[in-house]
Amino acid sequence: MSGVRCTHITKVYPEGGGIRDFSCEIGDGEVFAFLGPSGCGKTTTLRVIAGLEEPDSGSVLFDGRDVTAVPPERRNAAMVFQSYALFPHLNIFDNVAFGLRARKMPKPEIAPRVAEALELVQLSGLEKRRVTELSGGQQQRVALARALAVHPDILLLDEPLSNLDAELRYATRTQLAELQQRVGITAIYVTHDQEEALALAHRIAVIKDGHCHQIGTPDEILNQPATPFVETFLERQRKLMARGG
Repeated sequence: MSGVRCTHITKVYPEGGGIRDFSCEIGDGEVFAFLGPSGCGKTTTLRVIAGLEEPDSGSVLFDGRDVTAVPPERRNAAMVFQSYALFPHLNIFDNVAFGLRARKMPKPEIAPRVAEALELVQLSGLEKRRVTELSGGQQQRVALARALAVHPDILLLDEPLSNLDAELRYATRTQLAELQQRVGITAIYVTHDQEEALALAHRIAVIKDGHCHQIGTPDEILNQPATPFVETFLERQRKLMARGG
């Protein structure tokens, strides 16, 4: 596992959007959320951390090691995408094993690693099923198992529950929180869902229009908003919680 430090990250696009002068420090084993409206720069920041985007300026450090110029396959970070990015022509075993084979892991070591990952996400025994036979929640857990199978130092999650209906999203969120506690992995979670961020994250960065307005615990951003935007953005959630909703 590993901590992450972002120092003055800027990545802007000619057509607009991106992130500007973003800094944060994420502790080993911490769940850290990027929260904000669509297009605010959350996913851009995550992709810079993953190595999928090169920042215009700034640096990214994993456990004190500068990885800004290190390609994504050498960062030992695993990403779970909003679309899950599963291979429909492969069964569950082969989907989970994909990253291990890409890393040229010896064949005898792959099956135990896949079994371990599927047990973590409670899908043991379904190895031969096609992903097209699974529910949305099960597909999300296959994507998570594939990420965990490579034993990453850092888990990156880009709106992983947004394609699920409300009931399934709540159940999967609970499973995800329990899994993170068991594994203890450093996780960075992108979401526009306030309830999701408040329930899952130890700390949250609230972002709008490429600028970070506040970094704090769920209690701090709810009850001690640092800017008018944070106060307004979380007002509905604050009222719901006050009513016990």
